Amino acid sequence: MNSLSLSKFKNQMDLIKFIFSKVFWKQIMYVAIGGIIIIFVLFQWLRITTHHNQKIEVPDLSKQPISEVANILRDLDLRFVVIDSASFNPDYPKKSVIRQNPEPGDIVKENRQIYLTLNPSGYRSVRIPEFFGKTKRNVESTLRAVGFKIGDKPTYIPDRGKDVVRGLKFKGKKIEKGTKLPKKSVINLILGDGKG
Repeated sequence: MNSLSLSKFKNQMDLIKFIFSKVFWKQIMYVAIGGIIIIFVLFQWLRITTHHNQKIEVPDLSKQPISEVANILRDLDLRFVVIDSASFNPDYPKKSVIRQNPEPGDIVKENRQIYLTLNPSGYRSVRIPEFFGKTKRNVESTLRAVGFKIGDKPTYIPDRGKDVVRGLKFKGKKIEKGTKLPKKSVINLILGDGKG
Protein backbone atom coordinates (compact mmCIF):
# COMPACT_ATOMS: atom_id res chain seq x y z
CA MET A 1 0.00 0.00 0.00
CA ASN A 2 1.34 3.42 -0.82
CA SER A 3 1.32 6.27 1.68
CA LEU A 4 -1.64 8.06 0.00
CA SER A 5 -4.00 5.10 0.21
CA LEU A 6 -2.75 4.37 3.75
CA SER A 7 -3.60 7.96 4.79
CA LYS A 8 -7.03 7.68 3.17
CA PHE A 9 -7.71 4.40 4.97
CA LYS A 10 -6.59 5.94 8.29
CA ASN A 11 -8.97 8.90 7.81
CA GLN A 12 -11.86 6.53 7.14
CA MET A 13 -11.09 4.55 10.27
CA ASP A 14 -10.93 7.77 12.33
CA LEU A 15 -14.34 8.77 10.99
CA ILE A 16 -15.86 5.39 11.90
CA LYS A 17 -14.34 5.61 15.41
CA PHE A 18 -15.79 9.14 15.82
CA ILE A 19 -19.28 8.01 14.74
CA PHE A 20 -19.24 5.29 17.40
CA SER A 21 -17.75 7.54 20.07
CA LYS A 22 -19.62 8.97 23.10
CA VAL A 23 -18.78 12.56 22.03
CA PHE A 24 -20.59 12.14 18.69
CA TRP A 25 -23.73 10.69 20.30
CA LYS A 26 -23.77 13.43 22.96
CA GLN A 27 -23.73 16.05 20.20
CA ILE A 28 -26.60 14.27 18.37
CA MET A 29 -28.57 14.15 21.66
CA TYR A 30 -27.99 17.90 22.28
CA VAL A 31 -29.19 18.77 18.76
CA ALA A 32 -32.30 16.57 19.14
CA ILE A 33 -33.21 18.04 22.57
CA GLY A 34 -32.59 21.59 21.27
CA GLY A 35 -34.79 20.90 18.22
CA ILE A 36 -37.62 19.53 20.38
CA ILE A 37 -37.43 22.57 22.69
CA ILE A 38 -37.48 24.99 19.74
CA ILE A 39 -40.47 23.21 18.15
CA PHE A 40 -42.35 23.17 21.49
CA VAL A 41 -41.72 26.90 22.08
CA LEU A 42 -42.73 27.70 18.48
CA PHE A 43 -46.04 25.82 18.81
CA GLN A 44 -46.83 27.54 22.12
CA TRP A 45 -46.10 30.95 20.60
CA LEU A 46 -48.30 30.20 17.57
CA ARG A 47 -51.18 29.05 19.79
CA ILE A 48 -51.02 32.27 21.81
CA THR A 49 -50.64 34.69 18.88
CA THR A 50 -53.24 33.05 16.61
CA HIS A 51 -55.82 32.61 19.40
CA HIS A 52 -56.03 28.88 18.73
CA ASN A 53 -59.33 27.28 19.81
CA GLN A 54 -60.91 30.72 20.37
CA LYS A 55 -64.24 30.98 18.57
CA ILE A 56 -66.54 34.00 18.36
CA GLU A 57 -69.82 33.84 16.45
CA VAL A 58 -70.40 36.93 14.32
CA PRO A 59 -73.69 38.59 15.37
CA ASP A 60 -76.37 39.74 12.92
CA LEU A 61 -75.79 43.48 12.65
CA SER A 62 -78.40 44.24 9.97
CA LYS A 63 -80.60 47.26 10.66
CA GLN A 64 -78.44 48.17 13.68
CA PRO A 65 -77.29 51.82 13.95
CA ILE A 66 -73.53 52.29 13.76
CA SER A 67 -73.31 53.49 17.40
CA GLU A 68 -74.87 50.24 18.63
CA VAL A 69 -72.69 48.17 16.29
CA ALA A 70 -69.58 49.71 17.87
CA ASN A 71 -70.74 48.64 21.35
CA ILE A 72 -71.72 45.11 20.28
CA LEU A 73 -68.43 44.43 18.50
CA ARG A 74 -66.30 45.99 21.26
CA ASP A 75 -67.93 43.64 23.81
CA LEU A 76 -67.02 40.66 21.58
CA ASP A 77 -63.40 41.87 21.03
CA LEU A 78 -64.07 42.42 17.32
CA ARG A 79 -63.29 45.46 15.18
CA PHE A 80 -65.19 46.99 12.27
CA VAL A 81 -64.57 49.09 9.19
CA VAL A 82 -67.23 50.88 7.16
CA ILE A 83 -66.29 50.11 3.57
CA ASP A 84 -69.19 51.73 1.76
CA SER A 85 -72.55 53.37 1.86
CA ALA A 86 -74.91 51.62 -0.50
CA SER A 87 -77.80 53.10 -2.42
CA PHE A 88 -80.51 54.20 -0.01
CA ASN A 89 -82.85 51.38 0.97
CA PRO A 90 -86.11 52.56 2.58
CA ASP A 91 -86.54 49.14 4.28
CA TYR A 92 -83.56 49.88 6.55
CA PRO A 93 -83.16 52.71 9.10
CA LYS A 94 -80.85 55.56 8.10
CA LYS A 95 -77.14 54.97 8.87
CA SER A 96 -77.81 51.31 9.73
CA VAL A 97 -76.01 48.18 8.52
CA ILE A 98 -77.22 46.76 5.21
CA ARG A 99 -74.47 44.17 4.59
CA GLN A 100 -71.61 42.70 6.58
CA ASN A 101 -68.63 40.46 5.91
CA PRO A 102 -68.14 37.92 7.54
CA GLU A 103 -71.79 36.93 7.49
CA PRO A 104 -73.90 36.52 10.68
CA GLY A 105 -73.22 33.15 12.30
CA ASP A 106 -69.70 32.80 10.88
CA ILE A 107 -67.04 31.79 13.41
CA VAL A 108 -64.06 34.15 13.75
CA LYS A 109 -61.20 34.78 16.16
CA GLU A 110 -60.69 37.67 18.56
CA ASN A 111 -59.75 41.04 17.03
CA ARG A 112 -61.15 40.08 13.60
CA GLN A 113 -62.25 42.98 11.41
CA ILE A 114 -65.90 43.04 10.30
CA TYR A 115 -66.56 44.97 7.06
CA LEU A 116 -69.84 46.92 7.00
CA THR A 117 -71.95 48.54 4.31
CA LEU A 118 -74.28 51.25 5.67
CA ASN A 119 -77.59 52.64 4.50
CA PRO A 120 -77.15 56.35 3.67
CA SER A 121 -79.31 58.93 5.39
CA GLY A 122 -81.44 59.33 2.27
CA TYR A 123 -81.55 59.06 -1.48
CA ARG A 124 -78.81 60.93 -3.26
CA SER A 125 -79.86 64.13 -5.01
CA VAL A 126 -80.31 64.22 -8.77
CA ARG A 127 -80.58 67.28 -11.05
CA ILE A 128 -83.76 67.90 -13.03
CA PRO A 129 -82.86 67.55 -16.73
CA GLU A 130 -84.09 69.83 -19.55
CA PHE A 131 -87.84 69.31 -20.03
CA PHE A 132 -89.51 72.46 -21.41
CA GLY A 133 -91.22 71.95 -24.78
CA LYS A 134 -90.63 68.19 -24.92
CA THR A 135 -93.36 65.59 -25.17
CA LYS A 136 -94.93 64.04 -22.09
CA ARG A 137 -93.64 60.59 -23.08
CA ASN A 138 -90.09 61.82 -23.62
CA VAL A 139 -89.91 63.74 -20.32
CA GLU A 140 -91.47 60.86 -18.32
CA SER A 141 -88.92 58.35 -19.64
CA THR A 142 -86.02 60.79 -19.00
CA LEU A 143 -87.16 61.51 -15.43
CA ARG A 144 -87.61 57.80 -14.68
CA ALA A 145 -84.18 57.02 -16.13
CA VAL A 146 -82.47 59.40 -13.69
CA GLY A 147 -84.43 57.98 -10.73
CA PHE A 148 -87.57 60.08 -10.27
CA LYS A 149 -91.18 58.88 -10.04
CA ILE A 150 -93.94 60.47 -12.11
CA GLY A 151 -97.11 61.67 -10.37
CA ASP A 152 -100.42 60.32 -11.70
CA LYS A 153 -102.24 63.69 -11.74
CA PRO A 154 -100.73 66.07 -14.30
CA THR A 155 -101.90 69.68 -14.43
CA TYR A 156 -103.21 70.91 -17.82
CA ILE A 157 -102.85 74.54 -18.90
CA PRO A 158 -104.09 76.30 -22.03
CA ASP A 159 -101.52 75.70 -24.76
CA ARG A 160 -101.48 74.84 -28.45
CA GLY A 161 -99.35 71.73 -27.95
CA LYS A 162 -101.23 68.72 -26.61
CA ASP A 163 -99.22 66.86 -23.93
CA VAL A 164 -96.23 69.18 -24.39
CA VAL A 165 -94.43 69.73 -21.07
CA ARG A 166 -94.63 73.35 -19.91
CA GLY A 167 -93.42 72.85 -16.34
CA LEU A 168 -92.79 70.48 -13.43
CA LYS A 169 -94.03 70.48 -9.84
CA PHE A 170 -92.61 68.91 -6.70
CA LYS A 171 -94.79 68.92 -3.58
CA GLY A 172 -97.07 71.51 -5.21
CA LYS A 173 -94.28 73.98 -6.09
CA LYS A 174 -92.92 74.68 -9.57
CA ILE A 175 -89.34 73.56 -10.13
CA GLU A 176 -86.78 74.54 -12.76
CA LYS A 177 -84.25 72.63 -14.83
CA GLY A 178 -81.11 71.91 -12.75
CA THR A 179 -82.96 71.80 -9.41
CA LYS A 180 -81.54 69.01 -7.24
CA LEU A 181 -84.07 66.65 -5.65
CA PRO A 182 -83.67 63.32 -3.85
CA LYS A 183 -83.89 60.26 -6.06
CA LYS A 184 -87.37 58.62 -6.00
CA SER A 185 -89.06 62.02 -5.57
CA VAL A 186 -92.51 62.23 -7.19
CA ILE A 187 -92.60 64.82 -9.98
CA ASN A 188 -95.89 66.08 -11.42
CA LEU A 189 -96.03 67.36 -14.98
CA ILE A 190 -97.61 70.60 -16.21
CA LEU A 191 -98.86 69.86 -19.72
CA GLY A 192 -100.42 71.77 -22.59
CA ASP A 193 -104.07 70.91 -23.21
CA GLY A 194 -103.89 71.35 -27.01
CA LYS A 195 -106.70 73.92 -27.02
CA GLY A 196 -104.74 77.10 -26.46
